[in-house]
Formats: sequence, C-alpha cells, structure tokens
Amino acid sequence: MAITKIEWTAESWNPTVGCSKISAGCQNCYAEVMAKRLQAIGVLGYENGFKLTLMPQRLSKPLKKRKPTTYFVNSMSDLFHEDIPDSFLNRVFEVMEKTPLHTYQILTKRAERMERYLKNKKIPSNIWLGVTAENKKYGLPRIEILRKIKASIKFISVEPMLEDMGKLNLNGINWVIVGGESGAYARHMESEWVMNVKKECKLQKKAFFFKQWGTWGADGIKRNKKSNGRRLLGKEWNEYPTVLNMGQAYA
Repeated sequence: MAITKIEWTAESWNPTVGCSKISAGCQNCYAEVMAKRLQAIGVLGYENGFKLTLMPQRLSKPLKKRKPTTYFVNSMSDLFHEDIPDSFLNRVFEVMEKTPLHTYQILTKRAERMERYLKNKKIPSNIWLGVTAENKKYGLPRIEILRKIKASIKFISVEPMLEDMGKLNLNGINWVIVGGESGAYARHMESEWVMNVKKECKLQKKAFFFKQWGTWGADGIKRNKKSNGRRLLGKEWNEYPTVLNMGQAYA
C-alpha cells in the first residue's frame, strides 16, 4: 500500500506486481521502468523485477485501514492478467467486498478476462471498473466489452493517448480520464485529440478528468512532464463520477 502521485486516485494497492505487454499502450510502460528501479535498489516485493508475481501477504492491508480510502488496484500490474489464477482473484475480490468503506478502482487492458471472470457475479458499488483505450484498434473493443458489464461506475483511461479517438460512444460509461505519455521515449499527443474527448464528455454528460500533458506540452515542445503540467483551457479538469443511492450512476 502506498500514497501515489497518480492524480485521479489516493493510494495504490498491489496484490500482484509485474505484467507483460499486449498492446500499443504497453510500449513504454511506466510500471516496468519503476519495477526495475525498485529491483535494483532491493525494495521488498520486486525481487523478480517486472515478472508477474503474486503478493498474498498484501491482501490483508485494506482490511486494517479504518479511514475510507480510494485505492487504484494494481498500479504495478494488471489484475486480469492471464497468468493470475481465478482462485487468487477470488481472494482479492473478497477483500474488496469486505471493505465497503473503501473505493477500489480497477483498470485493465484485458477486458475479455475481466468480463469472463465477472460473468454472473454481483459487483459491489465500491468497485469501479475501467479499461485502457490508448487508440481505436485496442481501445474501442475494450470499451464495448466494459459497456456490457454491470457495475456502478465504469470508466475509460485514454492514456497514453496515441491518436484521435473520433466520436466516442460513452453510453453506459461514467468517467473518462485523458493523459499524454511521459518518459524519454514518449509519443506525442495533440491538443485537438484531447479537446475532442472533452467535447464528447460534455455532449454525453460524462465526467472528464485531464491527468497530464506528459513529456510533450500543449505547445508541442518536449520537456519535463511536471513543467508541462495538466492545465487545459487555462484550468485543471478534475471531474469525478457520482454514485446514486439506488446503485445507478451518472457524471
């Protein structure tokens, strides 16, 4: 469990660490770079670097926290990775179900596995489900799968944003996060692409969160991501979805 610098959550909870690449968004994976750095300095839990590793000793940590907290589940992995057994997923979901005071944000690139695992399961309202949509090829099919899953909050992370997403169908989606790529080999994100997503969110009345420009600024200049910031149209966009009492949601 750790305080995180990820702008749209409060803390990270990694019951597994490590992953493998499956799509264009994985090319410059921040988690891989970080895992290797942590391995190099001997941080506990990263002995295997970025090789998928189950961490059962971390399962009980949310149970011990009494303050309501928003957790990004597996910021250093993918909870629905094909090599994580259903038996371990059962244990993770059991913890989340036992702690309704916390909110759990699950983001995956493996929407098919998520759908299979959650089929015929009731998803508690404190579990938010999301998919990465870095481009049309990989993102749009994931969104279609997510749309079919019955969850109180469903969200899309358009990060790293690699192209214009066109006219997004946000029916059944509550929240959209947009961000540019960071790091030495970051790919460029155009301001127009961001504005198009923001426009769709406004038209379809969905919450819009702009996370960062990344390594390439709004002016197209490459610099430190902190210097580029996260302002769009002169302000920060930090909208969140709202859960209604009846178990439905809107943004």
